[in-house]
This record gives sequence, structure tokens and C-alpha cells, in this order.
Amino acid sequence: MRNFSNQEILNWKAFLQIKALESKDSRLTNFYNASTYHEEIKLKDIDFVALDFETTGLDADQNSIISIGLVPFTLQRIACRQAKHWFITPEDKLQEDSIIIHGITHSDLKGAPDLLRILEQLLDELAGKIVVVHYRRIERDFFDAALRSLINEGIVFPVVDTMQIEADIQQARPRSFIDWLKNTRPESIRLANSRTRYNLPTYPPHDALTDAIATAELLQAQIHHHFSPETPIKKLWL
Repeated sequence: MRNFSNQEILNWKAFLQIKALESKDSRLTNFYNASTYHEEIKLKDIDFVALDFETTGLDADQNSIISIGLVPFTLQRIACRQAKHWFITPEDKLQEDSIIIHGITHSDLKGAPDLLRILEQLLDELAGKIVVVHYRRIERDFFDAALRSLINEGIVFPVVDTMQIEADIQQARPRSFIDWLKNTRPESIRLANSRTRYNLPTYPPHDALTDAIATAELLQAQIHHHFSPETPIKKLWL
């Protein structure tokens, strides 16, 4: 599986136009044709959608998606009434250790659709918006691997990664002499720990919809404290 970066894709709008021409699946063609924003568009003018997956493990080639949560938002508001949440029948077996983490059981997944049944609706929710995630290796890699398995065609799209933003913020902070002497470790950039630094409320972890809302709130806080509504999207997307 290939991982794309903003160094590899300098013009997302042009890239998605090419993908629309190359795609053999009509659902993906429609998704790519919705395109994306110009790289100079300001954050205050963007429609975002926070996306979160719960999975059976951490290996996109061996494990699969079991829950999807998403919520549209802007810098001003989070549209909770338009939020969506699905349980998904996994392609692999549900393991006991993953159940302990996310709390999703076999009974929760009884009668759940497979990803293909909701794919068109999911893509419609994402199309034309900027997708926001916390740790892009989950949402981007798992989505790509799942579609390669199901329809023999992957997917790629620009994302804003709140974990990467937090990592960059931590790395840019100068270390004090005391920190150097004590060899102080960087602060955690996990979702809950990152939210704590902005005095955001604590939510129960490992629920796809709750984590999507938490990610939307985190990006709003990060932009408020470290960027500007006038910042162009090219500064943040990957």
C-alpha cells in the first residue's frame, strides 16, 4: 500500500481530477468529481467533516473497519444533527483484545451492513469537504485497503490530521534548560491528551462518533490558538 504525502501531491485539486478520469467505480468517480478546495482557500471558508474509524486491529492489511463516525463542521459550529454513525460487518474476525478496547461486541455487529452497502452514502458525506482525522494512518490506510479488497480499487484524498498538527506544535516548542537536564519527554499527542491541553471536556474514548466530534472540537481549538481563520488550507492538509 502506498502512503501519499503533501510532498508527493502538491496540487490536490488537479490530482483528484486525474483520479476521476482513472477510476472504474462510479461511486469513486462521483467522489473525485466533487473535487476539493483550491489550496489558497482560507480555513474560515471551508466545510470540514471529521471522520473516525474503529477497527479490529491496527494493521490495515490484516484488520478491518467495524464502526464509522462522522460529523460535518466549520470553524464556527459543529453540525451534530447531521452526524452519522454506522456499525460495519468486519472482513476479519472480531478479536477479544479489540473488544476490550472499543467495546463493540458480536451482538452490536449482528445485522450490520458490509462497507459496500453504505459506501455511496459515506462517500456522499465526504465529497467536496475537507476530511479531518486524528492519526491519518487509520482512516486513510484502512479505507484504501478495504476498497482494494472489495472493489479492487483504492482511495486517496486530502486530510487534515489533528495528531500531526499537535506533533508539529510540540516539536516547534523550544526546550528549556531544565527540560534538557531532565530529558523531559514530549507530551502525549493522543486525542484525549491533546484535548486536555486546550481545556476541552473529557469524552469516553473509542466510540467512532464521539471521537469524530472530539476531533472536530480539537481542530477548532488548534486553529484558534496556533493559526488563524485566514490561514490557507495548504498549510494544514496532507
